[in-house]
Amino acid sequence: MKLQFHSLHFDVDQKLVDFIQKKVDKLETFYDRIIDGEVILKVEKDDARDNKIVEIKLNVPGAQVFSKEQAKSFEAGADEAVESLRRQLKKRKEKQLAH
Repeated sequence: MKLQFHSLHFDVDQKLVDFIQKKVDKLETFYDRIIDGEVILKVEKDDARDNKIVEIKLNVPGAQVFSKEQAKSFEAGADEAVESLRRQLKKRKEKQLAH
């Protein structure tokens, strides 16, 4: 699946891009009609420990699914965001099958 990556206030490392790409690709096992997606990585300037924000938006036929998570690391935030998207996609698929 094609993902666009945007990083605000820092330069993203290729290892992080590959990690998130691999996690999001696994979502296709739950819902195979994902068109493409966008990942936004932000670092907030405050002194809080949880200053890393991961936003993932996936385009599916007729809608968008979105998740925004804030965590201590981008990896942890990506894990939480992907898990949230997995639940949303699973629920969407169940509703389609019910019709």
